[in-house]
Amino acid sequence: MAISYEDSGVDIRAGYKAVELMKKHVAGTHNENVLGGIGSFSGLYALDTQGMKQPVLVAGTDGVGTKLKIAFLMDIHNTIGQDCVAMCVNDIVCQGARPLFFLDYIATGKLEPEKMAAVVEGVAGGCKQSGCALIGGETAEMPGFYKNGEYDLAGFAVGMVDRDKIITGNEIKNGDVLIGLSSSGLHSNGYSLVRRLMVDDKNVLDQYCEDLGCTYGQELLKPTRIYVKDVFTILEKVRIKGIAHITGGGFIENIPRMLPEGLRAIVHKERWEIPPIFSIIKSMSGLEDRQMFNTFNMGIGMVLAVDRRSADDVLKISSSFDYNVYVIGEVIKGETGVDICSKKE
Repeated sequence: MAISYEDSGVDIRAGYKAVELMKKHVAGTHNENVLGGIGSFSGLYALDTQGMKQPVLVAGTDGVGTKLKIAFLMDIHNTIGQDCVAMCVNDIVCQGARPLFFLDYIATGKLEPEKMAAVVEGVAGGCKQSGCALIGGETAEMPGFYKNGEYDLAGFAVGMVDRDKIITGNEIKNGDVLIGLSSSGLHSNGYSLVRRLMVDDKNVLDQYCEDLGCTYGQELLKPTRIYVKDVFTILEKVRIKGIAHITGGGFIENIPRMLPEGLRAIVHKERWEIPPIFSIIKSMSGLEDRQMFNTFNMGIGMVLAVDRRSADDVLKISSSFDYNVYVIGEVIKGETGVDICSKKE
């Protein structure tokens, strides 16, 4: 008796249906530079280098991590794709690159077309926010490899910047100011700890928290903010010397990545309102301040280094953003690293 591919757990027809459901989301991200449509073996993108002297391609890749577990428990899948896009495009904008296109990879044990289309809906939404095209991807059905109802999600972004406009951090000097762009919440980091602390089952996620103004599940699924367009709005008028995307490792690991040797960042935590979710996590975990700042974004998703004379200009420009922007610290001479200070210190 013959055993078919479907008998082994791979449903080819479900794959066809998933692609059909995804098409409308993907097409909505395309522009005149995208050649061809979904269904080819690869994506085609025509580079427009007009006005650039030495165009440089900048690439980044990332996933969502165990935040996916929250999406599984909540059975909400149309936001997690934005997290995937954000983790990639927020990285490449740190070098001053404008994202051009994005590809995603979704792997699952059993292909559920509607669920996969919801994931891609979120990816497409993130691409639109960052101004890049979703030109392709892969959906892999892998029976027995993932638990029922679960999947993994990763992405890859490519951007471009003129060579003389690459942001390297090399120009940062003693006395420069650090500008913090507010996060939308936890973003996509620290979820292994968070899940251990507060996610036993869906009943916990459905509980309303007065301090948060929503349920725990709603708070934990808030999509990662995408900063691309806002950073370029600032760049039109201000020279940004360095950018740090505050992801895994928090302030302690990410800010030094943009600092030249011999310079140290001083961050004043009283200069912004730390969102309640971080106070809740601190209370439940017993972590010290520095450990919290070494794990989470603490309400600041991106840090910019600018000349002190430019700080007021950045604040004026950012007054039109739909989130708060703060002067959170400065750069001083010293061993490369970060000090987290309060008013008492």
